[in-house]
Amino acid sequence: MPQRHHLMKVTALTGAAALALTACGNGDGGGDGDGESYSIGVTQIVSHPSLDAARDGFKSAFEEADVEVDWDEQNAQGEQATATNIAGTFANDDKDLVLAVATPTAQAAAQAITDTPIVFTAVTDPEEAGLVDSWEEPGGNVTGTSDMNPVQEQLELLQELDPDAETVGIVYSSGEANSQVQVDMAKEAAEELGLEIEEATVTNSSEVQQGLQSLDSDAIYVPTDNVVVSALETVIQYGEDNELPILSAEGDSVTRGAVATYGINYEALGKQAGEMALRILQDDEDPASMAVEEQTELELYVNPEAAEAQGIDLSEDLLDRADVVVGEDVDAQDPAEAGEEEEDEEEGEDS
Repeated sequence: MPQRHHLMKVTALTGAAALALTACGNGDGGGDGDGESYSIGVTQIVSHPSLDAARDGFKSAFEEADVEVDWDEQNAQGEQATATNIAGTFANDDKDLVLAVATPTAQAAAQAITDTPIVFTAVTDPEEAGLVDSWEEPGGNVTGTSDMNPVQEQLELLQELDPDAETVGIVYSSGEANSQVQVDMAKEAAEELGLEIEEATVTNSSEVQQGLQSLDSDAIYVPTDNVVVSALETVIQYGEDNELPILSAEGDSVTRGAVATYGINYEALGKQAGEMALRILQDDEDPASMAVEEQTELELYVNPEAAEAQGIDLSEDLLDRADVVVGEDVDAQDPAEAGEEEEDEEEGEDS
């Protein structure tokens, strides 16, 4: 089986780079305890595992760099009006930087805050969302990390899971620009793959069930839509009741009950954004010229228990290729590492 969790190794290296940058910085807010601390506002559209992991990853970059921060964390609870109010409050506060988690809060922050650096994470297409002039040259006070997902590869994975599938249903929020981008990508990919996309739009999580019931699909694809992902259990139950495979756009949803995905690690993505923020605060880098960053390595997540519940047989080849098998015993995955741990325990007992 392939080496697992290679993303974390990449993240560790980038974390080391952030520490090196910190050591070479101007010393403000530094880890020696002599510098001033930073005040950072966090605005998040809603709580669900992917966004929470991105936020926590961002904060971990500061913890590893031993930089003191006064965090002001706010959650819009899925309400755009609340996100706008949070952004307005941050605009009047004396923040050193604002973290915006997900597209709707990033848009609200960018509209209200013009003088303070804004770093976003978990935003699919920042240019389409009007956050930056371009991916390479943002041009203003906003930059960050994108969770653009490989939609075509994910739909190809769906065909591997269920070769008989002809129609794919997508429920998404009409108010999220990132979701429309993914639906358009899915339509383009589906045409090439001989699939048909059925879509249903919702405005809040309470409408997800109705949206699902309006579809007549062989499978369901869940984009990185915050409204739908926050109601993922409803989607999973629908898949189980109708024996339809649920394919997600990111790994956390697989751990919650989707069958599989090629996805990114949101904690690593948030940490990557945190390292960008450190360069802004400590090395005076300008967000206007800091290119939007992506993760270049993806992980194959599979959930055998979810597959069985949704009527899907996972091939041994797919399981062997997986980077993350939900519910799999880590020691069983890598006997060599398990053996090393046993040797260490024996040495500890002898000493």
